[in-house]
Amino acid sequence: MEDEELTKKVIGCAFKVHNSLGSGFLEKVYENALRIELSGAGLRVEQQRPIQVYYQGEVIGDFVSDLLVEKRLVVELKAIEKLTKLHEAQLVNYLTATGLDIGLLIDFGKSVQIKRKYKNFKPKVNQKIADQIQS
Repeated sequence: MEDEELTKKVIGCAFKVHNSLGSGFLEKVYENALRIELSGAGLRVEQQRPIQVYYQGEVIGDFVSDLLVEKRLVVELKAIEKLTKLHEAQLVNYLTATGLDIGLLIDFGKSVQIKRKYKNFKPKVNQKIADQIQS
């Protein structure tokens, strides 16, 4: 499955979740529902995947991605009024740390908002993480 096809499938699942649940729930509710929807669509999904940030070969920080789909798409979820550049930067940082090239920022606010981010740059120090995710 190509990246474009994968992101379209995830976006379609996000709209199904929002159409079913509506707005007003906490982010975790949408995360759990989207995991169920994605799994039902035949996609491999990891929820709350730990990711470490490296600097000069040493771990300098940890964070957790909401969903990792097919070991190549980072999905960061929000349930807020409006996405900001800060939220987009968070997703780009996740892509940098994982070495992955594509991510989706999905907001389940009043209506579904989606930002697709691509990251072609793969820092050498983070290749370990990309290798771990691929295994």
